[in-house]
Amino acid sequence: MQFVLSPILDQMEDLYLLPHNKTRFEKYLLLLQGYQGEDLQLPIGAYNPMGNENTLLKLRELLKLDAEALAAEVLDKINNQIAGNESREISVVLNLVDDVGGAWSHRHTTGFSNSFRLEALIKRNFCTPCFWTSENYTMEKIKNRTESQVYRCLYQIKNAVPQTLHDHVEQEIYVLRNLARPDLDLKKQDLSKVEQHYLENGDSEDYNLIFNFFYGDAASQSLGFKTYGVNSEMGRSFLLSKSGLL
Repeated sequence: MQFVLSPILDQMEDLYLLPHNKTRFEKYLLLLQGYQGEDLQLPIGAYNPMGNENTLLKLRELLKLDAEALAAEVLDKINNQIAGNESREISVVLNLVDDVGGAWSHRHTTGFSNSFRLEALIKRNFCTPCFWTSENYTMEKIKNRTESQVYRCLYQIKNAVPQTLHDHVEQEIYVLRNLARPDLDLKKQDLSKVEQHYLENGDSEDYNLIFNFFYGDAASQSLGFKTYGVNSEMGRSFLLSKSGLL
């Protein structure tokens, strides 16, 4: 099995240079679905085809950092580690998600789907590390984001799609344990409450509860979801603790 970068940023820059009209949207659909329009040809569904000037500027920040070369470097390292007899090739396509100007995507719900609902992409041999128009980019972040997404795909290739809270946590523990550069920049947390919450709800398949565990009460409240007294740093610290990194 090999993960191979499929460059897309230059094509998306050309797309965003077009006027905001039907022609731009049709060109986006052509990239997405091909001439036949029957299936996904390139996994660029997270892009906002009608993104504004801010989206173009953020795309150019990724280009300036040579994001695709950095991602390819990460893929070479991982491919050397997982080398085997399987001939499967998975295309890795960087996605830029507009969570500011165009209000195209919600940061947390899109992030959750791109972390855990990967079955359709994996079936088509795609992997999509996502970056956000609301964030600042660094070389380290590009590498970490790419590496994280590849290991999520690897986990789901080998295991069933996560269903319970326990399943979701096990996936992210696997990812953290394989990262060369895990993000450890967190304040010290009292994990007793989140530990108890996990013990009591590990078998739950409730989307709202699982979403809350990873993104916390503030994100849940913004969507009108039930809250459980968990913040995002508590969930992250819990994962790092279970991974042996904290």
